[in-house]
Amino acid sequence: MRIAVSGATGFIGRHVVAELERRTLSPVLICRPQSAPSEIPGVAAASSGHTIVRLDISAPPANVFDAIGRPDTLIHLAWSGLPNYKSPHHVETELPIQYAFLENAIASGLKNCVVTGTCLEYGNQTGQLDETLETRPTNSYALAKDTLRRQLECLQQATPFNLTWARLFYTYGDGQSPTSLRPQLERAVLAGEPHFSMSGGEQLRDYLPVNQVAERLVSLALTVRNNGIVNVCSGAPISVRELVERWIAQNGWAISLDLGRYPYPDYEPMAFWGARAKLEALVGAMNVGL
Repeated sequence: MRIAVSGATGFIGRHVVAELERRTLSPVLICRPQSAPSEIPGVAAASSGHTIVRLDISAPPANVFDAIGRPDTLIHLAWSGLPNYKSPHHVETELPIQYAFLENAIASGLKNCVVTGTCLEYGNQTGQLDETLETRPTNSYALAKDTLRRQLECLQQATPFNLTWARLFYTYGDGQSPTSLRPQLERAVLAGEPHFSMSGGEQLRDYLPVNQVAERLVSLALTVRNNGIVNVCSGAPISVRELVERWIAQNGWAISLDLGRYPYPDYEPMAFWGARAKLEALVGAMNVGL
């Protein structure tokens, strides 16, 4: 099976490529034209067999499907402008670029695609969130993602194709943004700081390590069917404070928490997590480890 991965040099993309390699699949890596060889996963291994396509999705070729090697499935991860969730860039610039790229790929022959969404599409709804809930995005990024999904669902009526909208919850691990929680904690530890400043930490969230997110994305891609919206989540809420304390204990770090130093984000509720019944029905139960 031939799978193409857009955003292959990004945080999640690198782990998706590693998961495909683990399953002995050689993906087509769609990378920005300016990507250095050292940024492209698997490039150092001459025997990897990966095909590298340098492509600017904001200025795609006339036939995207041909340009990306006519894959059986596209795992579409590319998105710019993060982690500034409130920036109008997502709606004003990124949304039309994303739709034009995907519409071109589908019109020119792509039959299956997995596109990543965000749990922020649910907005300020609390508790366990399942895929049947109405979306209520409250920031620019979430609105752009939710609108893209709706556009693709409308496109299916004119040009049939299989769509899996993989709605990601909270992902962490190697390569994530340095402004994210765990990288900030690790920097504080390396600097020998006695305290780590954070919010009160009582908010409940749904976290998955990035390698497990990648495993689920690849498994969904291999179903080759019209799955619709699928939560990619643990299904197990944990407080941010407990998660940070667990990381500290697991690594034997000598640092204490300075709680309540920062306010809680104003674009998400205090307690929400994903329902994973649909995910498990599609790809089977998987162990979750934080």
